[in-house]
Order: sequence, then structure tokens, then C-alpha cells
Amino acid sequence: MAVTWAFKRQAFYFGILILFLAVFGFLIIYPNLSKAPSCVDNKQNGDETGVDCGGSCSRLCTEQAEPLEVLWSRAFRVVPGRYNALAYIENRNKNGAVENIQYRFRFADKDNVYIGKREGQIFIPPAGRYAVFEPGIEVGNATPVYTTFEFTRAPVFTQVSQKKIDQLKILVSSIDLSGEKTTPRLSATLRNISLFTIPDVSVVAILYDSSGNAVGASRTYLEKLYGEGSAQVNFTWPEPIEGGAVITKEIIPIFDIFRVN
Repeated sequence: MAVTWAFKRQAFYFGILILFLAVFGFLIIYPNLSKAPSCVDNKQNGDETGVDCGGSCSRLCTEQAEPLEVLWSRAFRVVPGRYNALAYIENRNKNGAVENIQYRFRFADKDNVYIGKREGQIFIPPAGRYAVFEPGIEVGNATPVYTTFEFTRAPVFTQVSQKKIDQLKILVSSIDLSGEKTTPRLSATLRNISLFTIPDVSVVAILYDSSGNAVGASRTYLEKLYGEGSAQVNFTWPEPIEGGAVITKEIIPIFDIFRVN
């Protein structure tokens, strides 16, 4: 009789232990089982069209996004042995922007002999043509005839609301070029038509000849462009622009749309 009672008591305690472990395990596992779908859970759930992308997620899935296209890249002489490089990029994604992407310029002489490279990173705004600019490239006595440009990582596109895109616009006016045959100077006026202050505006200028070939490029910065405010930007070159007469002037304001609140 004593053995039977001891066995029952042990079974009782063992049952209590099993119940405790079951309840404890349930409390740990249940939150993960019942967690609502999110865009950072490494699963395709909710209305996602891929793993943590598409649907209501801000990140676009790779198959949804148009690739960035490099339209052309070129090096422009500033003074002997020193060049600026520019790559002209088109982003055909209406609402897709890239917060950060790495790139590489490579330079070769007339015999296609490698003479240097320049690497960096940049953000790509949505829907439009933009410039990736690298200043002050030292090449010594070499002349960069061939310039290539590539993104060294696949872009990750993030959706930007159309309302934000429509609100954040910078208009360019009063573009004027003087001293073209001596020390060229280009000026323009930028106007922020939104109510929001836009920080760190990079402004690239490209000069074209009558054949549509880019013959000069430069860049300047605005630390801030206040809401409904305007600012004048100026670009200078220490030498006359090589090539034919400048016919067209393009001014491209670039800013990180993710940094504007």
C-alpha cells in the first residue's frame, strides 16, 4: 500500500512538472505563432508578393523594379592631370528610390590601358535622370579617354509615396553662362516649392554642344533649401570648355528624399 501511495505521489509531482513545462513552452512559442505578419520577419506573409517585399511593405521586390540604366559616363578635364567624372543615370521606377548604393568609375587611356578608378556611394531619387559626380580625379600625365561606370551592388528599391514626390520639387530658372572662352561661370536659381526644408542638396551642371554631347560638368552644394525659399547656385571652370560652343545647359538638383520629414 505504501509503494502504491509513493508511486501516486511521484506521478502527481511528475504531472505538475509536465504541466508547468507545457505552460512555459506555450508562453514562449505562442507569441511567435500568433505574431502578425510584418515586413521584417524573413517570411512571405500578409499581402507581400515576396519575402518582406511588395504589397504594403516599403521595399520593392526585385522582379517588380526596373533596373537602373547607365546612359553614359565621361571624364571632363578641369586642369592638366585633373578631371571630373560623371555618369548619367536613369531611374524608371516611378515610386522607387534607392537609399544607398555603391558604385565604381574606371578610367583608361586611348590604348585602353587602365589608369585608375574612383569608388563611392550615393542615393538614387525616384523617377528621373540623375548624375553621379566624382570631382578632382588625379591621373598624372595620362589622359582618360574611356570612362566606365557600374553599380557594385544590386539596388534595393524603397517605395516613396506619390504625395511626397509631388510635394518635394525644386524648380530651376535663370540659367546663365558667361566667360565661355576664358573662365566659364554658370549661374542658376533654385526654388523649393514645398513647405519643407530640404537638406544637403547636391546640384550638378552639365554643358552640351550643338550635337548633344556633354562637354563640361561641375557640382556645388546647398546645405539647406528652406520651404518656399530660393537660392542662387554658381559653377566655375578654370579653363575654357573643350569642344564646340555650349548650346544647352542642364541643372540637376539631387537630394535624399528619405531625409526630408
